[in-house]
Formats: sequence, C-alpha cells, structure tokens
Amino acid sequence: MIGIILQATDPSMMDIIKTAPVASFIFAITIATSLWAFYNDNIYANMILNPYGVSRGYRVYTVITSGMIHGDYMHLFFNMLSYSFFAFDLEPQLGHWQFGLLYTLSLILSDLPSIYKHKNDEWYNSLGASGAVSAVIFSAIMYNPVGLMGIMFLPFRIYAVVFGVLYLVYCNYASKQARDNINHDAHFFGALSGLLITIVLHPLIVHTFIGQISEKVQSWFH
Repeated sequence: MIGIILQATDPSMMDIIKTAPVASFIFAITIATSLWAFYNDNIYANMILNPYGVSRGYRVYTVITSGMIHGDYMHLFFNMLSYSFFAFDLEPQLGHWQFGLLYTLSLILSDLPSIYKHKNDEWYNSLGASGAVSAVIFSAIMYNPVGLMGIMFLPFRIYAVVFGVLYLVYCNYASKQARDNINHDAHFFGALSGLLITIVLHPLIVHTFIGQISEKVQSWFH
C-alpha cells in the first residue's frame, strides 16, 4: 500500500480511541495478529487465504482472517500507516458501526474476485489488509475529494479525487500485467467497495462530493 497523507493532525492517543474506537480496535488487532503470525507458522498457515481451498468450501473464514496478517514488517507498516492517515478521521464522519461494516465487508468483497480468478491455482495464496485499507481511503475521498494528498517519494501533492482515479487506473493496469506478488485486484475491488458502501450508508454524500468538486473548479475561474 502506498503511504499517503491527507492532512496533518496531532490528537492524543486517548482522543483517538474515544472518537474512533472501532478503527482503533481494528488497528491494534491487525498489528497484534500480524506480529503473532510472524513467529507462529501454524497461525500463519491457518489464517492465509487460499482461493483453491475456499472455492471448494475449505477454510472460508480466511476471507476475513487473511486481512489480519501480513507478509512481512514492511507490508504491515505501510498498510497500517496508510490506514492511520484516514481511518481515525473517517469513523466520526461515517459512524462507528458503519465504519466496522465498511471495513469488514470490504475485506470480504475485495477477496471475492481473487477467489474466482485463482480458484484453480492451488499454489496461490493472498494475505494483508490492503483491500479494506483501500476501501477506507476511498470512503475518505468521498468526504473530502479536493483535499490534498501527498504520496511518498513525490515532491508535490494532488487532489484526493485525482489520486483516486489514478489509483484505480494503476491497479487495473498492474493486475493485467501480473509482474509482481501484489494482489492488485484486492486493491482495486477494495476501493470500489469503499465507494459503494459509503454511498449506500450515506446517500447524500454523492451530492456533497459533487458540490465540493464543483466549488473547487469554479474557484479556479475567479
């Protein structure tokens, strides 16, 4: 997951837990389970997603548990870093149970295309919270499409909505190329799940989203 910064805030840990308890719990449990799996091969093997097995009814629960473990420390770090930039601000806007629903459903939905695509690939496995993290990021974009986002290693910032479009284009392209071990399908469908679930939960967000973009475009001509 690309490290992203939407805006700088510096709340205390207790403030974060009070305003975003669900996001805080997910953050803590994902780090704890990932670290546990790093040092326990049995846990790792039982939690990872294997589309070949899941499509045949084995260890179906891994569509969720696979999002609670990561391949290595860097994978965990970048996913949780990106998550932290958005999740704790998003939950108060979206709602507590709504945030939990968004994260859990996106975790599942982001894996379904991979399960179908690799249902006959016994060797293929997938893990990580990237699909759900993408959903969180894209839900946040719906609330602040003209916020400036900084992408690591780039010396400039871009509007969140522009980032969203480029991200989807890149994920689609990278998925078709399949030149690395990253599950780009999970990123892509996780992002789309985040958009859809946010709109279902808060239909008026579409009007707000369009209004913010329209207002920003108009400001360029005044």
